[in-house]
Amino acid sequence: MQSTPKALRLHIGLFGRRNVGKSSLLNALTRQQVSIVSEVAGTTTDPVEKPMELLPLGPVLFVDTAGVDDEGALGELRMQRTRAVLDRVDLGVVVTEAGAWGSFEDGLVTELTRRKVPVVIAVNKVDERPLAEDERACLQRAGHALVTLSALTGEGVGDVREALLRLAPADHFDSRRIVADLVPPGDVAVLVIPIDKEAPKGRIILPQVMAIRDLLDGGSLALVTQDRDLKRALAGLAQPPALVVTDSQAFLKVAADVPPGVPMTSFSILMARFQGDLAEQVRGTLAIEHLAGGDRVLIAETCTHHPIGDDIGRVKIPRWLSQYAGAKLDFTHVQGRDFPADLSPYRLVVHCGNCTGNRREMLSRIHRCREAGVPITNYGLTIAYSLGIFERALAPFPSALEVYLAARA
Repeated sequence: MQSTPKALRLHIGLFGRRNVGKSSLLNALTRQQVSIVSEVAGTTTDPVEKPMELLPLGPVLFVDTAGVDDEGALGELRMQRTRAVLDRVDLGVVVTEAGAWGSFEDGLVTELTRRKVPVVIAVNKVDERPLAEDERACLQRAGHALVTLSALTGEGVGDVREALLRLAPADHFDSRRIVADLVPPGDVAVLVIPIDKEAPKGRIILPQVMAIRDLLDGGSLALVTQDRDLKRALAGLAQPPALVVTDSQAFLKVAADVPPGVPMTSFSILMARFQGDLAEQVRGTLAIEHLAGGDRVLIAETCTHHPIGDDIGRVKIPRWLSQYAGAKLDFTHVQGRDFPADLSPYRLVVHCGNCTGNRREMLSRIHRCREAGVPITNYGLTIAYSLGIFERALAPFPSALEVYLAARA
């Protein structure tokens, strides 16, 4: 891992009409030609992402979006992608120019405010037309940070950076733990990492990397092994490990090999806690009990890997769920940023661990499911429930286990 994963970066979105200078501002902020700049309106067609270090804040991800006043059928598709960015940003920059503020900008600020996202209003192109005092006073009444600038000359770009540093959520870079809080310093966590056809060549997947690093940061010991060598690895320890974490696909074998008194869970369940709302997804898992023939199940992944062989989302989870329900279910799959606006057709949403997304995006999806009255669960939780080892997989998380036992009672 050579840089901070996107999932752990502060996401900053640039929004506004076409041709107000969003891409120019991004280039000025990053001091690189990240986005194509043109006088032709609508040059940016899809969100453009640029990871960087915004010191003294830390690692951030800038997202430059298409203009929200785009026109025609293609313009509507661009706007849909722009709106999806609203669900995953931690800070919003609404870019405008003097004399241009209107309903588009009001709508953007309303959407960001509704999501409790801090807003910076950036009035660009002041080298061409300065901001009138009456308009300045009007914009300041909303209570959001207001900055005037020229992305072309560089005037005020430093003020934008200062505003971002000032408004960044104070707790964003707090030390949220993935697994180290479950393993006392000096104790051992055994990480079971099968190397199968879908394991990336020459490396391991992101949740496994994140868990290893988190254990090292916490002063704990990480013993990494494949599922076939787990018994030998456990036998070689002087005392039982504090925790065993497995790839969810190996749950059954690992559960059989790990002594009952040793806590055990999966990387996917750890990610459900780290990236989302574990208690809410535990409640959602109980909907598996009521699935019936013909019910529609949405399986969502934030990464865009190419599925091969016995793919977990397209083959294994549908097979396990169908076997548990004892009936044929109707599965729909989405990847990346594609998440349906209308969730009402589905009886259940099964989501991946969201290692390539960020926490705000995951919480937004959970909230949308809650509003639609559709239960949402997670890959690891689904597999553990389907295989009959749900309580054991939740044992390291007493509050989540309590939610399950209370709901079942």
